[in-house]
Amino acid sequence: MAGLVAAARARELGVEATVFEKGSRPGGSMLLSSGFVWRYRDLETFAEQCPAGDPALHRLLLARFDDALDWLESKGVELLTRETGNPLTVGARFAPPQLVKVLAREVRLGQTTDDPTILSTGGFPVRLARAKGLMLRASPWSEGDGLELARSRGAATVGDLEEFYGRNMPDGVEIAEKDFVAASQLYAKHVVVVNERGEEFLEAPVSWSENDVVQATARQPNGRAWYLLTGGALEETVRERTVAEMVNTAAGVPAAELPFLVGDDIVLGVRVRAAVTHTIGGLRIDERARVLDEEGRPVDGLFAAGVDAGGISTGGYSSGLATALVLGVVAAESALL
Repeated sequence: MAGLVAAARARELGVEATVFEKGSRPGGSMLLSSGFVWRYRDLETFAEQCPAGDPALHRLLLARFDDALDWLESKGVELLTRETGNPLTVGARFAPPQLVKVLAREVRLGQTTDDPTILSTGGFPVRLARAKGLMLRASPWSEGDGLELARSRGAATVGDLEEFYGRNMPDGVEIAEKDFVAASQLYAKHVVVVNERGEEFLEAPVSWSENDVVQATARQPNGRAWYLLTGGALEETVRERTVAEMVNTAAGVPAAELPFLVGDDIVLGVRVRAAVTHTIGGLRIDERARVLDEEGRPVDGLFAAGVDAGGISTGGYSSGLATALVLGVVAAESALL
């Protein structure tokens, strides 16, 4: 998404921009998402939710997000709703295929370049998932090409390069890309979460995003966990779906057939596997989206947008699509104005 946004803004500024897309389709991991793009309501909330993030980048996201969203709509991207359903956030939802149809111009599929101006390669979720033995819930082409190119030019990184945003997904079930959102098991706050030995391992209450649960699951043996459900849990509602509806996308196991003893109130277990959507650590940038070296100096002629940039969500979670939108616009303007 960041590359499409940057190119669209560059064209507005009078430059013929070309998007080099390594994969066979434009849109990257955005095309596999729900299309919700959002920001936190204020800086205090942003800092609370992403405590190790760069305050300057937090200010940038909040200052530019609303105008960037209006700009996106002005380009012809239809906003399906201006509600997020979360009191901590404001934003909107779009249909990812429609955004691609509107913004994708001069895209060279299956091609890369050694001389980019703006990096927007989707981070390195493929490499991270492979290294940790986790499932991939992202574009299969986001190997970290942008990260390595920038490093070869002296760029610095920021944040924990093993930190990621993801979801716990049904284990033992084949999931097509188009079902990544629907198959997400997003109800950890309503269940008992245990590892493969039946031991609880969460060290704090489940956060609203449940990203903490996913990263904790990734640290368990084989990157897997069990969600243990009571009958009441199945009736709970999360994001307009019941837990039972989400469980139906998984291979539930009756309590009596679980590989460990459980309490009498447990009726079902769902085995889940941690999946990587995008990385959180990445290239160090400034408020103009310029890639920086270890001394904080700009790397000549190189900018980063989307989750190629690090330092925003460190220690928590914020919208990757908002990072793509805002930094895509900012990177184009910084490169040309």
